[in-house]
Amino acid sequence: MTSRSTDFPGPRRATGARPARRTIFALSLVLGLALVVGACSLGTQVSSTLSTVGDPVPGADGCPTSQPAALPAGETRTVEIKTAKGTITLKIDGALSPIAAGNFVALAECGYYNGVVFHRAATLQDGTPFVIQGGDPTGTGSGGPGYAIQDEQVTATYARGTLAMARSAQPNSQGSQFFIVLSDASGSILASYNTYAIFGEVTAGMEVADAIHAAADAELPTNPIAMDEVTVSNP
Repeated sequence: MTSRSTDFPGPRRATGARPARRTIFALSLVLGLALVVGACSLGTQVSSTLSTVGDPVPGADGCPTSQPAALPAGETRTVEIKTAKGTITLKIDGALSPIAAGNFVALAECGYYNGVVFHRAATLQDGTPFVIQGGDPTGTGSGGPGYAIQDEQVTATYARGTLAMARSAQPNSQGSQFFIVLSDASGSILASYNTYAIFGEVTAGMEVADAIHAAADAELPTNPIAMDEVTVSNP
């Protein structure tokens, strides 16, 4: 099975991305949220904001090769993403989406995200920052860990600082890509789909997320900001 993400140019290697020593295998994932919102409450149109894995590549040595253990409800983790713009601190909450939370923590713990870039900086048509998206080791928006995880019901609300999984329009298509919501104005758009598993929030460093978006020269930045180091700790 194959897929195409029609919003992306030809593949390119992003600065700081992992070496391409993984083999590519096909996973049927069509365009991931080509958001074309004609008449949302903001009166704006968002095109191709959260497309995700197309042809994932297997994870690095020591990282999961299939859906890892869920993070149980009642358990949380603190994740720090260190970048050239500063550090973003995340609270990962098993009560929100246990599968997505456990998957993100497992990938962060094995070093999967180290050196991976925020390959997308999406903006609403009226200029309002929408999201920054990362987690693709190829830096193109078409990569992932080599497996997909199960969907979960979205029970929380999308707002500024929300951390959620990127996915395609196909069921159970989440892998390693995630996004951080930059504005409350984005909430109504995301809620209209309500399929992007919310598994945490930014607790410190939203100004860093804003700076990553501001540094982008396009939705797919020429020089994307890398996650230099991603660490996990118990709260």
